Amino acid sequence: MKRLTAILALIVITVSAGYSQNLKFGHVNGNEVVQALPEFDSANVKLENFQKELINALELMSVELNNKNDAYTKEEKNLTDLVKQTKQQEIIDLNRRMQDFQAKAQDDLRLRQQQLFQPIQEKVEKAIKDVGKENGFVYIFDIGTGVLLYFDETKSTDVTALVKGKLGVK
Repeated sequence: MKRLTAILALIVITVSAGYSQNLKFGHVNGNEVVQALPEFDSANVKLENFQKELINALELMSVELNNKNDAYTKEEKNLTDLVKQTKQQEIIDLNRRMQDFQAKAQDDLRLRQQQLFQPIQEKVEKAIKDVGKENGFVYIFDIGTGVLLYFDETKSTDVTALVKGKLGVK
């Protein structure tokens, strides 16, 4: 936030000093560009498949837990105290393993998402920088991230099409 404030202060100072005629500002919808790339769809499919795999494993554990619990409930009256304690402990252990699996699965899903989408994001950021340099922009703001609260579209150039063109997508 401090960095954004410093950048905005620099812009205000520069504009008020009368140099605004030489400054070129642009904006891009980075999310739109990312979603237009073919590798975005591929990464989404891979992430969804990984998520389904994790959900299936968790569902299998859930079925096992339900079966053990049902069997215990049906047999409980006929079991000795030692066998009851052992079966209860099995159910508790399986429940704990499910909770551990679920927590690890969430971490793994976040990591996989980062691994799949970070290269795409880096590719888009490089294209934005290249467009900025090639077209003489001083600043290009990403309106797709929601960081920019206001911009005057009449004084800012939308470079989304240029970035998409740089990446070869429509």
